[in-house]
Amino acid sequence: MQILVDRGKCQGYGNCAVAEPRVFDLDENGIVKVLVDAPSEELRDQVKYAVLDCPARALHLEG
Repeated sequence: MQILVDRGKCQGYGNCAVAEPRVFDLDENGIVKVLVDAPSEELRDQVKYAVLDCPARALHLEG
């Protein structure tokens, strides 16, 4: 699983960072930053939830 980010769509809500802070954070401009490009299977469910919880639909999963 790889996380894809459309930084142009990100509105800085931070839902992803709240859902899975080991994988997502916000940068100094309040835009999503991925801390782990290919998270482990252990984190899979939380990452999926974080992606679905993005109101701006700026996150996508591949693989």
